[in-house]
Amino acid sequence: MNDSPYERLEAWIDAHFDQQVAFLQAVVRIPTDTPPGNNAPHAEAVAGMLESAGWPVERHPVPAQQVRDYGLESITNLVVRRRFGAGGPTLALNAHGDVVPPGEGWTRPPYGAVIEDGYLYGRAAVVSKSDFATYVFALRALEALGLPLAGAVELHFTYDEEFGGLLGPGWLLEQGLTRPDYVIAAGFSHGIVTAHNACLQLEVTVHGKAGHGAMPETAVDALQAATQVLNALYGELPALKAIRSSVPGIGSPTMIVGRIEGGTNTNVVPGKVVLRLDRRMIPEEDPAAVELRVRGLVEDAVRGLPGIRLEIRRLLLSNALRPLPGVAPLVDSLRRHGRAVMGEDIPAHGTPLYADARLYGQQGIPTVLYGAGPRTVEESHAKKADERLLLEDLRRATKVVARTLLDFLS
Repeated sequence: MNDSPYERLEAWIDAHFDQQVAFLQAVVRIPTDTPPGNNAPHAEAVAGMLESAGWPVERHPVPAQQVRDYGLESITNLVVRRRFGAGGPTLALNAHGDVVPPGEGWTRPPYGAVIEDGYLYGRAAVVSKSDFATYVFALRALEALGLPLAGAVELHFTYDEEFGGLLGPGWLLEQGLTRPDYVIAAGFSHGIVTAHNACLQLEVTVHGKAGHGAMPETAVDALQAATQVLNALYGELPALKAIRSSVPGIGSPTMIVGRIEGGTNTNVVPGKVVLRLDRRMIPEEDPAAVELRVRGLVEDAVRGLPGIRLEIRRLLLSNALRPLPGVAPLVDSLRRHGRAVMGEDIPAHGTPLYADARLYGQQGIPTVLYGAGPRTVEESHAKKADERLLLEDLRRATKVVARTLLDFLS
């Protein structure tokens, strides 16, 4: 038999693709809306699936009080370690199982994992339960070759990306449970992501004094004050658009107010309004300086308003992922095999998103994002209604990852 090891990997993936799709459907069908973030049941179900395939699975529950203090309900992170021969590097493959709630506008059940016209529909079909399937079946294909290899592969399935990852990969690293040499983290498009933005999220509470709508002069309207905060924040946008990153694919910093809550009834002057804002920072920006600037904008907007009091609470401050010198071999291998599998050049670029990948990068571990997804994130409807994955993209990404694992462990 003259088939190359790469061809044998691809043949195994093709022969087991129905099993891979069924595995992905099972992973998508278990809700993991975050918030509220009760994600331990999903982890237990995934662990059971992997154990039924013959793999020992480490369950690492984050202490309950720590999870509650964080604003979630339960987190159990999973680690699978597959050791080959002595020596060689350890590659970790990380995907997250927590997801944003489905929201409205779906034309298929968000947790139905329905397949139509070659697409699988469901929340996290792309970001990033798809890569549970990518990484599991890439590793299974590698093991099926039976070749003498050196090194190890770890699967890290974690459940805190939507809240920043500190109790996901951050917790595994902090506890000393892993220290890989390279990391491939969940992707969402054909490209290989080598850098991503930083992110600041703040909760701003504007306190006034509630009063009867028929006598507004007896109250202090928190919503009026909050409107001035909104005007100050959105007035900053032209200046942000003038800033450009040198990293291809990232562009300019952004800022939005993603959530507003306030008031008690239609006929009551609002006594409290809560805003939650998201400020994305390009890799060249200093997160501490950006936070000072945003806090200053908010404080200056209401300074001197009688009866108004502010509370500003940081929800998240995540650093950017920046390319490390040792990442080149990983990028080169993924690009070479991407070209072989897809018949086209696969770009390496940055993304304006932020992800768990930065937590590995902060430890000096060469890290990229790569996995199943279309040419652009927008095509997948990621985090929108009718999120969908072209199953052929799943097949191709699995082949690329399997080939890359073989390169590093040969």
